[in-house]
Amino acid sequence: MAALPVREHVTGEVAPLLARLAAEEASGVLARESGALHLVRGRVVYAESVSAPGPQALLKTHDNLELLVEEGRLPRGAAELALLGALFDAAYFTLTPADAPARFRYDDTGHDPEVTVDAALLERETLRRRALLHRAWPDARTDDAPLHRTGSRPPPPWLPARRRAVLAEIDGERTATAIAHRLGRRTYPTLLDVRRLTAAGLVTARQPPGPTALPVKDVPADDPQLTLLKRLRDALEAL
Repeated sequence: MAALPVREHVTGEVAPLLARLAAEEASGVLARESGALHLVRGRVVYAESVSAPGPQALLKTHDNLELLVEEGRLPRGAAELALLGALFDAAYFTLTPADAPARFRYDDTGHDPEVTVDAALLERETLRRRALLHRAWPDARTDDAPLHRTGSRPPPPWLPARRRAVLAEIDGERTATAIAHRLGRRTYPTLLDVRRLTAAGLVTARQPPGPTALPVKDVPADDPQLTLLKRLRDALEAL
């Protein structure tokens, strides 16, 4: 079946189309501007986003979860939790509000799922993650902008080792996503680490360069246009 384009207006819901597809028990791929969700009979079985590794990619990281499971050094349940966390991460970025319309391509060929997630649970988890980031630090610019440290002093002794590692990667150019990739970590927890570092006054987002000021010519004090502007200003202030 042809792709179904739908422009979503995100209000109280994260993705109204996802809720509708879940109710229909549809199978296929929901593509949005920042990623895609794969559905089987209305349940999300896979998520992919350029901002976060998907569940399968996580198995290939330095943690090598699959090998640990095969060797009996990691319970299967722990690996499934890691895969579920990666799915939630990719879904979080996929469900980021966007101006571009979402598109759904029906596909009944199926996907061999290792984990499946109810669409309503996915929406609740996405909202919870947004709220958690906002509580840590309300300015979302730290998620995407290049980051730099606010000083050259060493990190405070109370800083957890995880955040110390993130702080060490901040060089004025890297974003939170780039730092997560360098450290081989999931992206969403790194966003949270960066926001907490920002709240602690250790990190700030680099501001984009402002517009270049245009040269201003000297204007005589008795210039008629300047006099008119002053009169307009005085009249507005008197309102």
